[in-house]
Amino acid sequence: MTTFGSRIRALGKELGKDEQDIAKELGLTKSRLSHYINGRSKVPSELLQKIVDTYKVNPSYLFRDEAPLYVSESKVEYNTGQYNYLPTTISAGLPLTVEAITQADKIKIPDEIMGKYAGKNDLFVTRVSGDSMNKVMADKSLIVVQSIDNLNALKNGDIVVYSNDHEYSVKHYYKDGNKLIFKPNSTNPIHYDQIYNIDDNITIHGKVVVYIVNLD
Repeated sequence: MTTFGSRIRALGKELGKDEQDIAKELGLTKSRLSHYINGRSKVPSELLQKIVDTYKVNPSYLFRDEAPLYVSESKVEYNTGQYNYLPTTISAGLPLTVEAITQADKIKIPDEIMGKYAGKNDLFVTRVSGDSMNKVMADKSLIVVQSIDNLNALKNGDIVVYSNDHEYSVKHYYKDGNKLIFKPNSTNPIHYDQIYNIDDNITIHGKVVVYIVNLD
């Protein structure tokens, strides 16, 4: 069992709730919660935030053995950072034209969710649209993207935001010789690899370093 799993079970014991109760209150099936508890699935950042909001627990408690259950009697307090937010969606489907955006909005995200990327100034936040990456992130999920200087900053399998002319998309990145391959990760068989030559007009805008999955 993961630290997260043992903490959720300890939380249930503290509250007098079993896994079925907690799953229902979080909008999950008992089977899905069990996958997270036993480490068979990665815990989405948005679920962590929902646990904090629902039970008013200390975010650090969920992953650190030494962290207390509650920060205070009445209110959970934790640091938040402010990041550039692009009020649009990037296609996690077929490439989608994105209109030029002259000014970004701001969005606040807790440091506990951002992890080691908290406070970095080379990040922007936007949403994905479509189902070509739905094994990883659902439609309308938030993504945090870190800008890169060159392809050497990437490794095969990274999730990136890229564009072909003005067509933007989110996919897994692979480089094979002079070929750039962008792979979907979807339950929908309509999606297929997008393959380009390294000299084609391809721009990789950054690597997805945090995603906050839409649970709706």
